[in-house]
Amino acid sequence: MVAFPSPVGGASLILSFRPYQKTIIVIGSSSLAASRAFSALEADATVVIIARGGVQEACEELRWRAEQAQLTLLDFNELPGPVAAEQDREAGVLDAYLSTMDNLSLLCVTDTSYGPNTAQRRNFESAANIARICRARRVPVNVADHPELCDFTFTSTHRFTDSRDGSATPLQIGVTTNGQGCRLGGRIRRDVVSRLPREIGIAVMNIGKLRDLAKEVGESDPRTVVSIEAESTPNTPVSQRQSSDAESPLEKARRRMRWVAQVSEYWPYSRLASMSESERSDVLGGDAGIGITGLHINGAVHHAGDSEVNSLHALQLSPPAPQGRIFLVGSGPGHPSLLTVATHDALTRHANLVLSDKLVPPAVLALIPSDVEVRIARKFPGNADGAQNELMEAAIEAASRGLTVVRLKQGDPSVYGRAGEEILYFRARGFEPTVIPGVSSVLAGPTFAGIPVTQRGAAESFMVCTGVGRQGKEVKLPGYERSRTLVILMGVARLPQVLETLLSEATPTSRRDGPAYPPHTPIALIERASMPDQRVVSTTLDSISAAMDYVGEQRPPGMLVIGWSILSLWKEGDMTVLDDNGEKLDVERIKKWLGDARWRVTNGLDEEWIVS
Repeated sequence: MVAFPSPVGGASLILSFRPYQKTIIVIGSSSLAASRAFSALEADATVVIIARGGVQEACEELRWRAEQAQLTLLDFNELPGPVAAEQDREAGVLDAYLSTMDNLSLLCVTDTSYGPNTAQRRNFESAANIARICRARRVPVNVADHPELCDFTFTSTHRFTDSRDGSATPLQIGVTTNGQGCRLGGRIRRDVVSRLPREIGIAVMNIGKLRDLAKEVGESDPRTVVSIEAESTPNTPVSQRQSSDAESPLEKARRRMRWVAQVSEYWPYSRLASMSESERSDVLGGDAGIGITGLHINGAVHHAGDSEVNSLHALQLSPPAPQGRIFLVGSGPGHPSLLTVATHDALTRHANLVLSDKLVPPAVLALIPSDVEVRIARKFPGNADGAQNELMEAAIEAASRGLTVVRLKQGDPSVYGRAGEEILYFRARGFEPTVIPGVSSVLAGPTFAGIPVTQRGAAESFMVCTGVGRQGKEVKLPGYERSRTLVILMGVARLPQVLETLLSEATPTSRRDGPAYPPHTPIALIERASMPDQRVVSTTLDSISAAMDYVGEQRPPGMLVIGWSILSLWKEGDMTVLDDNGEKLDVERIKKWLGDARWRVTNGLDEEWIVS
């Protein structure tokens, strides 16, 4: 039996390499050599150019950089080496020069590339000699236009700049086609860059500053930082946070790093780019920092209660109503086209203030007019209850000033969306909220994954549960029923506990109401349903843990779908699950569904659902 998916060759091991204070040698002096030199200089490397004719034959850029002492430019003819035929001599000269180097990182041969001066182009035999010398000295080598001689290749790279002053940011992206179309790779890179917001580099810088601030725990041991980084998965279960006075420095750092992970995962790029120094402190702050933060999709910020606001959010286009209103609105699973007309109207025509859950995607927030204030709930691990209370207080405060408040929730507000608590809270303070239903991810998520929650011949009913109860307590899950589909929301982070509950033998203290599930029962983990980066992991209960270890980092929000309806529409379908003695064919049924693999991973949406 195949334990794990087989690797498929032909890919590259893409690394982010930092040759800080190490030397990179570039052979050749054309514009390609200048491009390689510039990339190396930006990576803080020491650059040495070795070329025929030295400075006199070099391109204008390399001559200028040599004059500015940014790099060293050497002439093959002026370096010592064996006296022989020209091509052999250059290999010998290079070998002698390399013997003097003790911090050499990489070597790039660029004068093998086609160009206007073809007379100076190095032939294959000479390039092969140089590659052989480099490998003998364990120096990785790249030879332009000869992939068979390369230990590594360069991606088509873009470094993002600060949109405010044009300075470089830490964000770089690279695309490789693994030799199958370099020019097409450049085009793909340009398309990727064009689709990202112009302030994305600033967002990365702000997250870096936030991470540094989060790790300030008064610890000098670098192992402490490593442990903090390792525990920063956004949705790992944590206990509810108590007083900050009771936290040790390490506990505080762990909490802060979790909050950084949450901000990185959920906040729109524009919000990350607009964070000020004081706001970064607020995000990671103590008791006073728990709650919500001002946000607008174009980066301007306005907090309710400010006496002076230099923002369009403060602009009153029409007099406020004498009595404010509160709407509890469902935004659907995430795809903006799944908003109901009522929700769209509430966001675009009626709202003065939008209080949004963190899971509502930027594509939905982008629909809100620019004169409407938007805030995102800061429900990070350990402070969900405190953030929820401050969110409700903000709604009452704004409605008391005559504003129309839209409380924007993921999915449907009544399906594990705390709508009930908010309705009673608002009602007790004189506001009867209007609830606008939304398309629930309970139904939409499985549908986007090609899974029906009910299907004749496979599932006669379905049940919806949560994987976590109030204040993080475990919940009781239903027992196995072959004809039923079980949908578990908010259970991915607690997958080990969920599996133990479903698979273990019944005991007086069991948290399962009914018989145990067979280990081969199908399960699908659906992450970020209806979004462009949707991922579906399909397997069986006894393999889902290994599958999750294989796919790596989670993509919240996620849901678990368990039952035989999962495979009912796969390819030609299977409507015989509920036939008499249908369970006798289950092993064959699973084999047909998964083949020789233990799981299947599907990424993305059908093209028809991609929002341009």
